[in-house]
Amino acid sequence: MIYGGYFEVDSKLSEIKSLEEISNSSSFWNNSDRAQEVLKKINYLKEITSDVVSLKNTVNDNLEIISLLEEEYDSELFDSLVKSVSSLEKKIDSLELEVLLSGEYDHNNCILEIHSGAGGTEAQDWANMLYRMYERWCLSKGYKVQVLDILDGDEAGIKRVTLFVSGINAYGYLKCEKGIHRLVRLSPFDSNNKRHTSFASVDVVPEVDDTVDVEIKDEDLKIDVYRSGGAGGQSVNTTDSAVRITHIPTGIVVTCQNERSQLQNKEKALSILKGKLKLFEEEKKEAELASLKGDSKKIDFGSQIRSYVMHPYSMVKDHRTNVETSNVLKVLDGDLDMFIDGYLRS
Repeated sequence: MIYGGYFEVDSKLSEIKSLEEISNSSSFWNNSDRAQEVLKKINYLKEITSDVVSLKNTVNDNLEIISLLEEEYDSELFDSLVKSVSSLEKKIDSLELEVLLSGEYDHNNCILEIHSGAGGTEAQDWANMLYRMYERWCLSKGYKVQVLDILDGDEAGIKRVTLFVSGINAYGYLKCEKGIHRLVRLSPFDSNNKRHTSFASVDVVPEVDDTVDVEIKDEDLKIDVYRSGGAGGQSVNTTDSAVRITHIPTGIVVTCQNERSQLQNKEKALSILKGKLKLFEEEKKEAELASLKGDSKKIDFGSQIRSYVMHPYSMVKDHRTNVETSNVLKVLDGDLDMFIDGYLRS
């Protein structure tokens, strides 16, 4: 697989050159957040292309050593080759995921939404546990997490939360988490200590920029403003600055209350809507193609993808890849790499 990635090196070098031209423009630092993202991407692309080229050179060197050994065996040369191959396997394994992240938006920032399912307080507490899990995973990867919208539960937990996750490959990794997550445990909210099953949905969309062609007509939008709630500080809650946008043709709803002004919240909500509509169209095309092919596999991003069982035994199992572990608490503490790795490699 690494060779497949290598053949893309020229295109990556062209992308680096293009980004460096942007960074040299006089207006580059007018938007400091955007400028920082561009510089991070340049450094990331330089690092991975350098690593891939280095790996290819090492492979070629090893092939030459093999040719020499075929002509005349040398024990020291052979031992050196074995060590090199072992080192190569480790490097290839770590780079393989980077190569797999080749989707159009995989390198982008993303918006992650968590919604509690039916079940009241129990489901709302589960949504809050997932919020904590993703926040910890993001921080372990050096990603920045910003709460765009949050609605507290009636007694505990949350009904929903919208997070903006910024960092290289944020969407590429977190897209693996899209779907329904199921929890089985002895409920702390049940006086009879009965076992309960709770559900929460996770949705992930990439942040898209203005160059992405998505038509949004004003007449297709219903825009509501309301007073911000939840976390954010007292000053956030003094005006009707929160924005809810409904895209009437698709029924897609986005909300944002993190920014201080109604205009800023509207701009952010429209950006999220743009990403959702782009994915909506792509998923619609995939479903139509699968139908034409007679593919029996259901393309449904709302299907259950993972179960977290805390009683009567301990297990987290991904139903798409069959990757599982008995250490539920470690997973809920943000250790998701085995599931993301398994999904990308599958």
